[in-house]
Amino acid sequence: MTAETEKRRMGPFELGRKLGVGGMGIVYRATYLETGQQVALKVLSPDLSADPKIAKRFQREMDILRRLKHPHIIRYYGGSKSGVQRYYAMELLSGGALDAVLKQKKQFTWEETVDYAIQIAQALEHAHNASVIHRDLKPSNLLLSKSGKLKLSDFGIARDTEATQLTAAGKTVGTMAYMAPEQITGKHPISRKTDLYALGCVMFEMLAGRPPFQSDTQPELLFKHIEEEPPSVREFNMDVPVWLDRLIGELLEKHPEDRPFDALAVQVKLEEVRTKVAERTSLAASARETVASSTLKDGEKTVAALLGKKKKKRRKKKKPREIVPWYERAWFLSSLLAGIVALVVWSFWPEGQEKAFARAEELMASTDPGVWLDAEQDLRAYLEADPEGEHAEQAQKWLADIELERAVRQLERVKMAKPGYDPDTEAEKLYAQAKQYERFGDTVGALSTFESMERILASDDSIETRAVLVLARRDAKRLGEQNDGSSRVDRLAEFLADTDELYRQGKTLDARANWRSVVDVYGGKAEFAPLVKQAEERLDNPELALSDEPSDAETAPDAPE
Repeated sequence: MTAETEKRRMGPFELGRKLGVGGMGIVYRATYLETGQQVALKVLSPDLSADPKIAKRFQREMDILRRLKHPHIIRYYGGSKSGVQRYYAMELLSGGALDAVLKQKKQFTWEETVDYAIQIAQALEHAHNASVIHRDLKPSNLLLSKSGKLKLSDFGIARDTEATQLTAAGKTVGTMAYMAPEQITGKHPISRKTDLYALGCVMFEMLAGRPPFQSDTQPELLFKHIEEEPPSVREFNMDVPVWLDRLIGELLEKHPEDRPFDALAVQVKLEEVRTKVAERTSLAASARETVASSTLKDGEKTVAALLGKKKKKRRKKKKPREIVPWYERAWFLSSLLAGIVALVVWSFWPEGQEKAFARAEELMASTDPGVWLDAEQDLRAYLEADPEGEHAEQAQKWLADIELERAVRQLERVKMAKPGYDPDTEAEKLYAQAKQYERFGDTVGALSTFESMERILASDDSIETRAVLVLARRDAKRLGEQNDGSSRVDRLAEFLADTDELYRQGKTLDARANWRSVVDVYGGKAEFAPLVKQAEERLDNPELALSDEPSDAETAPDAPE
């Protein structure tokens, strides 16, 4: 058996494959040799074990887990030392971490999110009642069992409010994408509401496929948590009920006092979301059934049944025609039925269909498509109650507009916003090329490409392509207003001059990326040949950027426009 395959021992455990690496140690799949039970074994790195402060923190994590016994918190089996190394065992879950599942699914449904959030809130409630603040709640610390039950793990930087503080005052700990403002600034003490802020970030990411705040730099990301208002999650997922969107907004409040009181209050609000959605669905369905039941083949018999009149037996002998009282005649009973139906429908729709449509109409009149999102539930409820109503056609058209806007936002704020985004449709490739032109200052080329997309993609009526065209029209309008009449060659020459300046400032990687992009995008286009040559020369010999004398490519006459 080679050194690579030989099984390592750690006390009574045999180590298997590595499951993950954290700030204080490594987690292995391991076998408890006495029983054969499979566990997850967290081992403190040998170099860290020598640090008394780190060793004490690791011991504190073990002490915290020993106290926390809850169905939605990872189960602790015990820990010890093997030589200089410390370790502890915990239950092994086969469902993976929530971040891996989210990466695969892109987004969760609002129902899945509410279910998971309730489980997280239950775990936080138990921990908070034990005076433990997690401080690092994030998808990678939420593990799933085979049955789908969620469990909170990794209490490595958790604070025990009843124990001695180990973290130096003013020191920031946690993961920045989920970090509450008070963790960053220290203006307010860390409390249970710090974990509630992180829960809001996690719920946002489950629904939107991204955290509420994103940035290329850590300082900017921290600033956004402190100062910037979070977007509405419905901008990224229009299926999210307004009540759930509102709750996430409350969890992401900057000031701790403005967030829900505790994790139990969050559970109550999450259950209310379920109830309110179910009530609206039930009311719309009941109203729809009631309206349908008003179309009757034998109105008089049905009305009589509704009013409790007994069915009269057929007379065998012909008798003189009876004078039927007006209140028993068919026309009156039918009118009464219509009134009852109208009353029932109205009771199932407290605000009335017309009011709901009017509210949606006001929202759809906005020039900001983002406002349209709030009209969707009213429009769907209107159509569910009366699919053939007076405004049904308009409601359907507006829903189609909302669906297109949702696709636009998914494309721009989720797909295109991801690092390393690679266009995979013809429409996306054309749009990406236009954005490249714009990046080089070539607004003429960008504008021309944006405008040509309408003609090139005219035969493709898919919602994905129409979403790209919406973005192209918006950018074309913006660039049309900005265009100052400069030629494409002049703009690209300015871009290359700015790139030389980048190189002189020591930003060599950025400069090389710019030169390479110019060659890739403009190579083969005759009018840009001298500038492409200049970029190629810089790639071969970057020191040319330091020269005050222009190269041959820079002195070559411009090709005719």
